[in-house]
Amino acid sequence: MFSTPEYRLVSIGAVHYDTIAHAVTKIHRETSTPARFSARPGGVATNIARAVSQLGVETTLIGAVGGDGAAHLLEDQLTREGLRLNLVQRLDHSTGQYLAFHDPGGELAAACVDDRVLSEAPDNLFDTLLDKETKVSNEKTLWFLDANLPEAMLQHTIERIGGQFVIANAVSDAKAPRLRPVLKGLDCLTLNKSEAASLLNRPTETPAEALAQALIDSGLKSFILTDGGGELRVFSGETLRSFAPHTAEIVDVTGAGDALTAGMIAALARGYDLLDATRFGLSAAALTLRSTGALAGDLSWQNLEIFDQSDKL
Repeated sequence: MFSTPEYRLVSIGAVHYDTIAHAVTKIHRETSTPARFSARPGGVATNIARAVSQLGVETTLIGAVGGDGAAHLLEDQLTREGLRLNLVQRLDHSTGQYLAFHDPGGELAAACVDDRVLSEAPDNLFDTLLDKETKVSNEKTLWFLDANLPEAMLQHTIERIGGQFVIANAVSDAKAPRLRPVLKGLDCLTLNKSEAASLLNRPTETPAEALAQALIDSGLKSFILTDGGGELRVFSGETLRSFAPHTAEIVDVTGAGDALTAGMIAALARGYDLLDATRFGLSAAALTLRSTGALAGDLSWQNLEIFDQSDKL
């Protein structure tokens, strides 16, 4: 019934060149560690766009890149994957880069990011592209924003979109507070427990139940609040519901949260409501956890449907 997408997606935010190191032994400070290196496209908005496109939804990615070789590598690969790209090239900047170190079990040991190409951008950087997209968009377009956008740009972009359906992601503890001024302008927010504490200016040890209630009190229309391997809390309308994550062998935690958001968006694009769409997000996260990198090779809508049905048995 819900196999064909009714909506398209416009994803706006970080376009990074990721370098991921998977250590062979536990990582220690002040010494080198044997590891396997890989490089691929990254950034939350890019991860979301790649996954949603792979799940069969027409997707446009809006972001900023520098005037360097990394920009050309990203453009070539993302175009081959079927994404429609609307990228601003800032020749005086380097393309955003993310460097992550993972322990042998897949856990993230440390990470660094250089995102000045976007974090130091003017508020109106994407105006021409946004005007172009809004001319062809309608009620059948979903918009995704990540908090890699500076606070003023987030506000400006939401105003420019003009009341259409907007989903946002908090990205990190450091960047989540950028969303405070726009919470009531969002239709859905995805974030984890520590990001919620940062957003709400609460202690990190605040229980998830209290954070969920505070998010409701903030005026958010809906949200998905994750808690590592613990229960998810999903609020939609006047309903707050908990979901247990799927059990999965963890190979790499990279992109699991983004995959959850992408699976949810792909289900929304097919007409599911948020509570039902969350099930598909959980399936996408489980498939990603057992793969290397932010995009599982076996991620497809058919596999999400199979995963969802098997979980009900």
